[in-house]
Amino acid sequence: MRLFHVSENSNISCFEPRMPRRKEVGNTPLVWAINERCLPNYLTPRNCPRVAYHTNPQTTDSDIANFFTAASRHCIIIENDWFDRLSQAVLYVYEFNPKNFYLQDEIAGYYVSEQTEAPINVHSIDDIFKELIVKNIELRIVDNLHQIAQKVQNSTLNWSLCVMRNAKPQ
Repeated sequence: MRLFHVSENSNISCFEPRMPRRKEVGNTPLVWAINERCLPNYLTPRNCPRVAYHTNPQTTDSDIANFFTAASRHCIIIENDWFDRLSQAVLYVYEFNPKNFYLQDEIAGYYVSEQTEAPINVHSIDDIFKELIVKNIELRIVDNLHQIAQKVQNSTLNWSLCVMRNAKPQ
């Protein structure tokens, strides 16, 4: 298993546990990582609101037909206001040794550690669009995320709604 953290910061030498922002996660300081399957969900600038989803063994043919326009089975949707920022962003993908991490959310691909973690590798992505193409990720640009967010939540897909507080109002 490979675990990652994506940042716009190029020089993180260690990750200190931090208190979770969401109360339902608990009150233990954590270092957060993402598994390789869900890594594409984080290939955007940090504050970019997005809807991300991918298939799983229970995904219906109907949901595939309704939610995908390409051969890809993983999609990320951003609002058009973020297009320029996405095209100009440089991301740094830090990789962790997974030994201290445990699963926090299987569908979202979240793993956490309660210890300070030093990355074992880092690489930069200076062309996010190219990286998504290489990973066979469908990218969509829309005016507003809320309608698709509501639809995907009622589907058989694995989904993640990220930084929706920054999305345009409905």
